[in-house]
Amino acid sequence: MDQTATACKGPVARRSRHLAMSAIKEMSIRCAQVPGAASLAWGLPSFRTPEPIRAAVTTALKEDAKIGMYALPGGLPNLCAAAARAHQRRTAIKVDASTRVMISAGNMEGLQTLFHAIVDPGDEVIVTDPGFVSHISQIEFNGGVPVFWKMDEAGGWDLDVGALPGLIGPRTKAIVLVNPSNPTGAILSERALRCAASVARDNGLLIVIDDPYSHFTYDNRGRFFDLAADPEFADHIAYLFTFSKAYAMSGWRVGYMVVPEWLRAEAVKIHDLTMICTPRISQVAALTALETEPVHLAEFERILDRRRSLICERLDRLPHVFRYVPPQGAYYVFPRIVAAHENAVQFAHDLLDRARVAVTPGSAFGPSGEDHVRLAYCVEDDVIDLAFDRMEAHFGT
Repeated sequence: MDQTATACKGPVARRSRHLAMSAIKEMSIRCAQVPGAASLAWGLPSFRTPEPIRAAVTTALKEDAKIGMYALPGGLPNLCAAAARAHQRRTAIKVDASTRVMISAGNMEGLQTLFHAIVDPGDEVIVTDPGFVSHISQIEFNGGVPVFWKMDEAGGWDLDVGALPGLIGPRTKAIVLVNPSNPTGAILSERALRCAASVARDNGLLIVIDDPYSHFTYDNRGRFFDLAADPEFADHIAYLFTFSKAYAMSGWRVGYMVVPEWLRAEAVKIHDLTMICTPRISQVAALTALETEPVHLAEFERILDRRRSLICERLDRLPHVFRYVPPQGAYYVFPRIVAAHENAVQFAHDLLDRARVAVTPGSAFGPSGEDHVRLAYCVEDDVIDLAFDRMEAHFGT
């Protein structure tokens, strides 16, 4: 029995008892207990929610008599319609807002809702390796089995399409993709995505696209391919967009999903049981976000691109500690640890305890993440510099 299980004194369910805290949050909690620590562990953007969104909510709080009330489980109809229009602008694919769109409390809740809907105990879901830590835990929490699809580090962390058919079995339900990738910062190639989608379609699998980062592709915009925009695979895709990153609305907890009609009906039932509804105030904020010209995005991306250059410059000064693939999108870099270390968790804990720098151990993101760490460069420039100044002092230059 593991330590978590022995610590439980009451009737705690097995699915919870054996569930680990996200390593991202675990390191952030540890970091909060170290005065003055510089954290690169949490992908929490430093930006403020854009002013037009804040202003619209301020007005709604004063004038909208329903602002504190429930909404229908599927979402405010005008927000669902706006999400359908936004999806059409991005993909050129028209969807019916009432049968294909649901408003979620961010993509975490959206993914949890979908896994509830499609995963029976023992079912399998394919995730990239490395991939987002919480996807792995969510699948396990729902009784499923994450099947790790190893990415090609030597090839810039792209998908190894040749390995995909061998991962599919009689209980495989879906493939989860994040593009640009968390934690690697890689932009998945169009060839690999199309090949993967063909394999998924031919095997009757759902492709789940978790999209927090597609607005952040920097000088790689021309090679970014949106799989949700390919009509050939539209009936096999569940697309989830969150406002957390592109609109600096992480605490508002709101997103939308565009899914096949059969899946939307199931998702709304589960969402109702979990949330009743996404908070109306957050939906009002999201509606403003979709109906207002996103002039802030260019500034967000400009700043993040500068921070990307900064963190790569600082990594280049520690070649005896890290070797890395330059990130192409999102706001993460996933360097391999080349300094002497026991494992990624020990390295991260020691770095926080001895140098007051928080990073996320790569092993949390799948088996291939061992001997790596994830660094988030969405923080202020001076936090990046402080973290690397301390690492240079700790490891030497």
